[in-house]
Amino acid sequence: MTDTTVPFRAGQEGYAAFRIPAVVATHRGTLLAFCEGRADSAADHGHIDVVLKRSADGGRTWGPLQVAASNGGGLAGNPAPVVLDTGRVLLVHIRAAASATEAAIVRGQVTDADGRRVWVRHSDDDGVTWSAPEEITAQVKRPGWRWYATTPGHALQLSAGRVLVPANHTLPPTGADTGAEAKYNSGHCLLSDDRGATWYLGYLDENTDGYVNVNETTAAELPDGRVYLNTRNDSPSPGNRADAHSADGGRTLVKPFRPQAGLTAPVCEGSVLQLRDPDLLLFSGPGDPAARALMTVRASADGGTTWRTAFTVDGLPAAYSDLVRVDRRTVGLLYETGDFGAYETISFRRVPVHRLT
Repeated sequence: MTDTTVPFRAGQEGYAAFRIPAVVATHRGTLLAFCEGRADSAADHGHIDVVLKRSADGGRTWGPLQVAASNGGGLAGNPAPVVLDTGRVLLVHIRAAASATEAAIVRGQVTDADGRRVWVRHSDDDGVTWSAPEEITAQVKRPGWRWYATTPGHALQLSAGRVLVPANHTLPPTGADTGAEAKYNSGHCLLSDDRGATWYLGYLDENTDGYVNVNETTAAELPDGRVYLNTRNDSPSPGNRADAHSADGGRTLVKPFRPQAGLTAPVCEGSVLQLRDPDLLLFSGPGDPAARALMTVRASADGGTTWRTAFTVDGLPAAYSDLVRVDRRTVGLLYETGDFGAYETISFRRVPVHRLT
C-alpha cells in the first residue's frame, strides 16, 4: 500500500506556485523536500525563492515552510541538494535578476550580472539553519555560456567522496541562427573533491547538430562505480530521453549522450536513483509519450540499458519529480501533479520497495 501527502500546494503559504522538486534524506532520517516558491505567478522568472519542508516521519507529515535560499526580490531556484558523508547538506542553486527571462538570456540580451549565476550554501543541522551563501559562478560557468541550470532534482556524492551536480547550459547561436529558437542545449556537471569547498567543471556534451541536445539531467552511481546520466532531450531524435555513462567520476563521458528510446516520456525532466538492496536503477517521470501526465516509476537491472514499468502512480497530470530512498522498505517520490493540471501541487508518495521489484 502507498500513501501520499501534499507538502506544497499552489496559492498557499505566500506563493502563487511551487515548482522544481528535489528531495534528500539526511543521516538522521530527516527528509528535506525542496522546490521553487514562485511568489507572483507560475512563470520561470520573477520573485522566486528556494523553499523547504522537513519531515521526521518518512514523509507522512511535514513541518512549516522555510526559505532555504533567496535573492531578495529576484530569483533563487533550481535547488540541487546533496547529503555528504559528514552529514552536512549542500544546496547548490541558481540566482538571476527577476526580469531575466529565458528567451532574453538565450538571445544574449541580459548582462552577466543579471543572468544565471551559481551559488552554494550548507546546513549542519538537517536543514534547520543555513550558512551564508557563496558564489561559485567563476569556477563552473564558462564565459559566453548563456542559460545555465543545475539538475533539477538531487545531486550526489560518489562513493570515492566526489560531489557531482548535473547541469546544463546554452551556447551562443552561430551563423544566421540568432533567435531564441536557436537554443543549443548542452550538458555538463559541477564537481568538487573537497566536499563543496571548491568546484570545477566535469564532462561537457555540446552538440549543435539538432539531434541530441542535452537539457535537464539527473545522475546516479551504479554498483560498479560508473555514473549513469539521464537527460531530457528536446530535439527530434527517437524519443525524448537520452543517456550516457561516465567511468571516471563525471570528468568525461564514455560516449556522448545517445537516445534512450526505452523510456516513453514527453519532453520533461525526470529523476534517477540507484538502489543497492535490491540492485535496481529507478527512473521517475511522466509515462505519456506526448503529455505531462501518468507519473510512472521505471526500473532497470542492467545499468540503464533496458527499462520496464515498475509502478504507475495514477493517470493524472504530472511533470517534474525526484526520487529518494526513505528507508530499507520504502522509496519516496516528490512530484508535480494535480487533478486538472500538473502544477497544482507538489506531492510526496511513499512507494514500498517490494512494489518495484
